[in-house]
Amino acid sequence: MAKLENPVLMGVIGAAQGLRGEVRVRTFTGDPMAFGEYGHLHSTDGRVFEVLDIREGKNVVIVRFRGVNDRNAAEALNGLELYVERENLPDEELDDDEFFYADLEGLEVIDAEGKSYGNVSAVFDFGAGDLLELKGPGKRPVLIPFSEAAVLEIDLDGGKMLIDPIAAGLVDTGDDDPLKPGS
Repeated sequence: MAKLENPVLMGVIGAAQGLRGEVRVRTFTGDPMAFGEYGHLHSTDGRVFEVLDIREGKNVVIVRFRGVNDRNAAEALNGLELYVERENLPDEELDDDEFFYADLEGLEVIDAEGKSYGNVSAVFDFGAGDLLELKGPGKRPVLIPFSEAAVLEIDLDGGKMLIDPIAAGLVDTGDDDPLKPGS
């Protein structure tokens, strides 16, 4: 199997479900039941997975993959991340202000004066809101909030993201106590 050129993470396999090879999958699709509609899924170790059956579970979907026929095989997949090629995702369904997180990676991050803060190297969601990792040459990676206050504009065609460096926490405003009223 050839390595994916532009992989997009679609889901992570969790625990086995039952005895017939089904697994629980946490999906990153808008509609969890659409998990199998983007073609074959790929793991980073080169395996290819085809969804045979999918049903809703509590906070996950229950999936049966071709060739995974018993609990032991299902348990061996726990923690495996599954990807599709970016070109398999439907652009025509996106509104003008919507995009895939994979499209943000590589964008140059600048402020209104044109100062560069590096490029987006990753998008994280630890549960309290999305974060963008910025990495520049010779700089340590930094995380900024992916919020309307911090990210002012996204220009996918131009390869740039306009930010407010103060709202993003990249510029020290000189306030010693950020909780002080009037700060």
